[in-house]
Amino acid sequence: MAIRKNPHVSQNQRDMGHPTSESGDAHNTGLTHGAQLVLEFLRQRGASFFADIVRGTGKLKAEIETALWELVAAGLGTADGFDNLRSLIDPKRRAGQGSGRSTRPRHNAGRWTLLHADVTVERPRAVEAACWMLLRRYGIVMRDALARESNLPPWRELLMGFRRLEDRGEIRGGRFVDGFLGEQFALPVAVESVRATRSLPLSGDTITLSAADPLNLVGILVPGERVPAISGKTVSYRDGVAISAVEQVGPDEAAAG
Repeated sequence: MAIRKNPHVSQNQRDMGHPTSESGDAHNTGLTHGAQLVLEFLRQRGASFFADIVRGTGKLKAEIETALWELVAAGLGTADGFDNLRSLIDPKRRAGQGSGRSTRPRHNAGRWTLLHADVTVERPRAVEAACWMLLRRYGIVMRDALARESNLPPWRELLMGFRRLEDRGEIRGGRFVDGFLGEQFALPVAVESVRATRSLPLSGDTITLSAADPLNLVGILVPGERVPAISGKTVSYRDGVAISAVEQVGPDEAAAG
């Protein structure tokens, strides 16, 4: 097989771009049935020893060797070490010929796995998980509401995630809060809750949060002067309106303190 004569190329994985879904589909359609079978096995089972792949697929050792070579050549497969690759190149290593340590079949040396196997699949899932986290936190999500958030995917990825959820009918998209630009997305229950509050009388209840809480949106969504996100500080809301410390305790109590 011509591919067995190809030189092995070593490259730092960090320098390699993640394959796109288009490139992954192109690779998969060009694979033989045996290679596709091994590809699916490794996707489901993860890193596996050669013997496990043989048992799990029910194929001959020679067929698995050919399939692994196809995956390596397509940039889809990799191994724990060079011994795995050498075992495919050298028939004597596969047969366990030689003396001393080399008498052991080299297919036992390490495991085979997929290179960046789940990047194109797991990324949308991770983005949608972030979308659900934000929806459960805020009820209604817009770009301005994320000013205090960190470690989030870029907004363009979140936007695509929200749109997918809306297309599936799991959330709602629209303009639920006036005065803000851009698309807004919300849980159905949050939309109903916002509509219901219009007819409720003011309660006068005060809610106090740590200034480090992501809901510290004073000066961002809620009118007022921004409060630094420091754990020692707090922000308070009364009927949804930010209030100062003086307003919270009353001017007389503040003067006495």
